[in-house]
Amino acid sequence: MPTNDPPPDCAVAVVRDAVARVRENVARVIVGRDDVIELALVAMLCNGHVLIDDVPGLGKTMLAKALARSVGCAFRRIQFTPDLMPSDVTGINFYNQKSGEFEFRAGPLIANIVLADEINRATPRTQSALLEAMEEQQLTIDGVTTRLPQPFLVLATQNPIELDGTFPLPEAQLDRFLLRLRMGYPDVAEEDAILLRFEAENPLDALQPVIEAAELVRLAALLPSVRCDASVRDYIVRLAQATRAHAAVELGASPRATLALFRASRALAAVRGRDYVLPDDVKQLAPAVLGHRIMLSSQSRLRGRDAESLVGDLLDQLPVPVEG
Repeated sequence: MPTNDPPPDCAVAVVRDAVARVRENVARVIVGRDDVIELALVAMLCNGHVLIDDVPGLGKTMLAKALARSVGCAFRRIQFTPDLMPSDVTGINFYNQKSGEFEFRAGPLIANIVLADEINRATPRTQSALLEAMEEQQLTIDGVTTRLPQPFLVLATQNPIELDGTFPLPEAQLDRFLLRLRMGYPDVAEEDAILLRFEAENPLDALQPVIEAAELVRLAALLPSVRCDASVRDYIVRLAQATRAHAAVELGASPRATLALFRASRALAAVRGRDYVLPDDVKQLAPAVLGHRIMLSSQSRLRGRDAESLVGDLLDQLPVPVEG
């Protein structure tokens, strides 16, 4: 039967053009981090959550705000602190004495894009309040389940250096984040451009949406038109399997991580204007998708090894599929 779906090349062009508008908009605020912006947009297309993990002052919160403002949808910010309670995030049912009935007061988690600032400063109990929302796209409060608006994305930031008063994210929570990104320090030219850009006013204040929430949902629905050859799928699976068999790894990548890498690879291909996935897409995404989902053995951590470099080593060792 005939369908109204656009052909793959047209679908990819639609995704590429829309993402280009958002990227250009975010770049008005964020200087010299095109690769980070691109990966964050990949996560948004996949309806996946992003953990931005770096030292203070590098623009983590600014990036999250710029992404949110570029998409015309409901945005809320939650400043995580040790005294934050789960009900402060999800909302509560309270008794209205005027009406004589219980009413639901929605928490800041009920939005399209939620900025969870310094997420590791909240207690594990409050952090766990996010789990159902991030995985199931819903909240259950007093036995009543509420579906979250679509799209729903959590952009979380954390400082890996200052550990006083922080609570490390549990493995179950880390596994819900599609990507972990790092901003990194700017070079001399980039830092000079930052001074000029923020000389008069904050460019974030003038940032306007370039796409709507409904359009982001439609773009995400076009990703299945991007082809992933069996050899590339096998490459993704073998990489995940290799993390579980490595002697330095205590806990390897989960099947959820394999699926995340597959989906993100299709999104990256579409962002770059292709209707097919290349092994290079997988190689670029693997450290950001798998790194935070791997737990190294205590001996490996004592030797100063990190999970991202281990993923890079595995990529160097695995044979790359070639055409024909």
